[in-house]
Amino acid sequence: MSVSKKTQDLPAEFTLPNRYPTNRSGPERWLFSHFLRYWPIGILLLLGAFGNAALAAYVPIKIGEAFDAILNDPPKTNLLLGFFWAVVISQLIRGGLQFVRNFGAEWLGQLFERNVRDELYVSLLGKSMTFHNLQLVGETMARATNDVREINFMLNPGINLVIGSGNFLILPMLVSWRYHPSLVIIPAIFVLVYIISIKQYLGELQPITKAVRDSFGTMNTRLAEAIDGIETVKSMSEEENEVKRFQINAGVFRNAFVRQADVEARFLPLLFMGITQAAGLLHSLILFKQGLIQVGDVVAYFGLLQLFGFPTFVSLFAYSQVSLGMASTRRILELINEESDLDQNESGFAEDIKGSVEFKNISFAYDKNENVLNKINFSVEPGQTVAIVGQTGGGKTSLVKLVNRIYDVSAGQVLVDGIDVRDWQLESLRHQVSIIEQDIFLFSRSIAENICFGQPTATREEIIEAAKAAQADEFILEFKDGYDTVIGERGVTLSGGQRQRLALARAFLTDPRILVLDDSTSAIDSATEDKIQRAIYAAAKGRTTLIITHRLSQIRWADLIVVLRQGKVAAVGTHEELLKTSEAYRQIFSE
Repeated sequence: MSVSKKTQDLPAEFTLPNRYPTNRSGPERWLFSHFLRYWPIGILLLLGAFGNAALAAYVPIKIGEAFDAILNDPPKTNLLLGFFWAVVISQLIRGGLQFVRNFGAEWLGQLFERNVRDELYVSLLGKSMTFHNLQLVGETMARATNDVREINFMLNPGINLVIGSGNFLILPMLVSWRYHPSLVIIPAIFVLVYIISIKQYLGELQPITKAVRDSFGTMNTRLAEAIDGIETVKSMSEEENEVKRFQINAGVFRNAFVRQADVEARFLPLLFMGITQAAGLLHSLILFKQGLIQVGDVVAYFGLLQLFGFPTFVSLFAYSQVSLGMASTRRILELINEESDLDQNESGFAEDIKGSVEFKNISFAYDKNENVLNKINFSVEPGQTVAIVGQTGGGKTSLVKLVNRIYDVSAGQVLVDGIDVRDWQLESLRHQVSIIEQDIFLFSRSIAENICFGQPTATREEIIEAAKAAQADEFILEFKDGYDTVIGERGVTLSGGQRQRLALARAFLTDPRILVLDDSTSAIDSATEDKIQRAIYAAAKGRTTLIITHRLSQIRWADLIVVLRQGKVAAVGTHEELLKTSEAYRQIFSE
């Protein structure tokens, strides 16, 4: 898989105009290219983090000075009120800086989540059907929802705490030298050991967090499949087995989390911090005994060592969150970088279609597998009605989906009006070619919105006219809310015949120049079939119509019949001609 660096460089069926470029050559570079748009927020975050740590270090310094003032002979108690107000004011400022840091990190996290989700969604819309046929829906949803959310959490609290805690590591080394140069040694050793431990910790954590995200995707995929196929599950009384399968996947997800917790439990910096504080206290007391520093210096120095507690404790959580976020980033970028084999070809041919279609020595295979279609040759004149018939699995549906480039040919050419479909502007081509499939997809919206899906500016009168042409108006008006009735996802609240009539109405409204009916009347009862046939016959006038059907009543009135057998054209002709000359055609009606 090759990787394009810029958003606009990736071929796609669909892209949004004026999108800012992102570097997709690696997860770190991709995130950084998103960050570049908001670098002022990043500067704000850094300044807030450094100011917060500096003022945190200011407190033990002042407490040390207060100890020296009290132990002075005579005591300088007049200075204590000044120390008090210095601490109070500094901590009020620190609280403000901490707010700025946290607000900036939260703001940045929300911006990242929005933009990454947007980029992923646009990328998915731009993928070919070959990609979507091979991609598991549940896995895609896991990446588009949970993984994108993990990127937000990686920034806040993850990276926010990493940046904040990093400054708490630096300050003790910067300040310790003022009491005695040798006091820098122990904090420096701790920081060195801390960095080495974190590197080892992340290296051990990375494959585990990847397993966590992958197992979540698998669990989500199985759940989505069970819900999507709930009718099949219930009709076959497989609920108990589905629960067991889900429990197995949930167990894998849980075990990955347990492995992550095991690594976190062995987080060595917690042990090193205790050793560092004890060693630092011992070192400062030795210097005090030697008369090299004062009591207040010991107190202040030990207070500075206490600052290591914040980065040590939060790192246990923060770096785990960063590791999870990076695992999610890789999963999302992997999905985005899956190349589409289709291009919207914005500068392509975009005239009105007259209706001629020619399949010129075409072959087609899904994902470079064995060919589904082999060396198909036939042509259709404008306005002709062509019936495509053959046994199940013969490649009929694959063939018609080459016309509007739902799929692209593996070899040969599909010509519309004498122009290769790959040279057409994709949007113009698809607006003028309408396919009605056997498996109708309806959205969980009103009936009117479903009918005008391909023509959103249509008036209510135009919607009703299309519904009448598809013999759908009568049953629509039987619903309480008529055309405003909201139907369930995939139209599950409707019968098969009702769904197909709505799909016909949707196609009629777009007024396509090429109409493809993929066994689209199979679920219509006999009482309605005659009306639908007349509607289709009327709709076919003046436009090229390709019909995949097994109904003899539809085949008879076709101008041309193409017989497919095992991915090849077995015969072409009229009904009467094929009955006389084609054994494959006669077998279709004898089976």
